[in-house]
Amino acid sequence: MSMENAKGVLLLSHVGFSFLEDLAAVVTARGLKVYVLSSLPEPHHQQLRPGALADLADDVQVSAGHVLSPRDVEDYLDHLQAAGAPVLCCLTVWEGYRHLMALANARQGVPDLEEKQVLELRDKLTLRNRLADAGLSRVRASALTPRTLAEHQREGGRYFVKPVSGMASFGTFPLTADTTWAGLERIAAEARADTVYASAFITSPGPGGPVDLGEGPDTAADNTVHPQTGAGSGMEFLVENYVSGPEFSFEVIVVDGEPHVVAVHEKCEMTETAGTVLENACVSPPTGLSQEEVAAGISWVSSVLDTLELGWGCFHIEARHTSSGWDLIEVNPRVGGSLISPSVAALTGGPGLLDLWLDSLLSPGRPAAFLKKLTRLSFTANGTTPSSNATFFRVFFAEPGTIRTVALNDDLPLQPTVSQIILKPGDVVESTSREVFLGQVLWHMDRAERDAILPELLPASKRAIEIVYETERR
Repeated sequence: MSMENAKGVLLLSHVGFSFLEDLAAVVTARGLKVYVLSSLPEPHHQQLRPGALADLADDVQVSAGHVLSPRDVEDYLDHLQAAGAPVLCCLTVWEGYRHLMALANARQGVPDLEEKQVLELRDKLTLRNRLADAGLSRVRASALTPRTLAEHQREGGRYFVKPVSGMASFGTFPLTADTTWAGLERIAAEARADTVYASAFITSPGPGGPVDLGEGPDTAADNTVHPQTGAGSGMEFLVENYVSGPEFSFEVIVVDGEPHVVAVHEKCEMTETAGTVLENACVSPPTGLSQEEVAAGISWVSSVLDTLELGWGCFHIEARHTSSGWDLIEVNPRVGGSLISPSVAALTGGPGLLDLWLDSLLSPGRPAAFLKKLTRLSFTANGTTPSSNATFFRVFFAEPGTIRTVALNDDLPLQPTVSQIILKPGDVVESTSREVFLGQVLWHMDRAERDAILPELLPASKRAIEIVYETERR
C-alpha cells in the first residue's frame, strides 16, 4: 500500500458486493483511497470476486466468515492505522452492517448515528409501537405466534406480516386465511439457508417479545437466545394493521439534527405476493400528491426523525398516504436500494444520494458550503422542489427457472439513462420468499414533459428487459 496521499474511506462489503463499484467510484472521484473490508463471498464467487475487489480498492481484507463482526472492523482499522493510512470515515449500503459503520465512525470521531440507534431501528416491532405512542402512526404491531396468528385470522381485518428484523422484502406479505404457521417456518428455513441474507433476520427477543421460530418444527415456540450474542437463533415475525394507500419514499440527509428531503419517489407499481412485496416502478417527483400533501409528508418525516432522535445520516423512509395523512412502512438508515441514488443524480443534475451521504460524512461540523449546497438541492418546507427534472425507473425480478437469454430492448419510446442487467444466461433462479433482481432501467425527462411521456413509457417499460427461460423437461 502506498502511503502517499493515503487518506481514504473504509467501505464495508457483504460477501464481496453491496454496490462496491458505485461506492468506490464516489470515493475515488474525491481523490481519496478506497479501503475495503468484505465478508467471505459465496462459494461460487470466491474465485473471482476478491480479485475484482482488489482492482477497485487500494487495500482489501476479506474475513474468514460470510458475516462481518465488530472485531473484524476493529482489527482492520488497527491494520490501516499501523500502515499509516488515515481513515476519514466509513460507509456501507448493506443495512446489516449499518451498525458496524456507526461503530467505525465513532472510533474515527465522525458524526453519525450511534450503533445502538441503528440496532433499534432494525427492531420494527418496537419502532412501530414507539411511533404509535408518539401519535405518528395509526398502526400498532404485535409479535406473531401461533396464537396471535389464529386470533388475527378470526378477527378478519386487514393485517400485514413482516420479519421483526429483515430486508429485501423477504417474508413480507398481507395476512390471509391461507397463512399458516408451517408456511412461516418454511420462510424462516429459507432465511437460515440463505448465505447472503441469513444474518439480517436474527433479532433479540425482549421480555414478552417476538417468538423465535427456532431451528426446527419442534422448537417453533422456543424463545432461544444465543449464549454469546444474545440473539435469537431464528427468524421472528410481527403482525400489524395493514397500512393502506399509495406508497412513497423520502430520500433524506440529516446533518446535526437538520433533515433535508432531497427527493420523494412514488412507487407507481407494486406487486404483493404470498411471500414478498415487489416494488416494480417508481416516479419522482410524485404524480399523485399535491404540493400541500408533499409538505405534510416532509413535516411528518421531520417529526419521525425528531422523535427517534436521529440526528445524523442518510435515510430511505417508506410511507403511505391516505386521506387521514401519512403513516410509516419502514425507516431505513441508508441509501435506498435499486436505482434510488442514480435517480437522485438525474433529478439534481449532479450529485446522487451516495455522493451527498459521503460528503456529509466528510464534512463534519456543519460546514457552510456543504449545507448551502444541500439546501439548494432539497425540497422546501412548503413542498416544492428546485429540480426541473423528473425520473422514472423500473425494476425487473426474475422468476424461478434457468435463464436462456436476457437482453435490453432498444425499441422503446424513450432511451434510458441507466440500464443494468444483473443475471446472465445459464443462471438458475430458485423459488424463494425474497425478491430476486434481474435488472433495472432508469429514464429521465423534463418535469414539464413528464405527464405527456409517462402514459406511453410506463407500459412500454415493462419490456425494457427481455428474458427467455429454458423450457422445463418433463
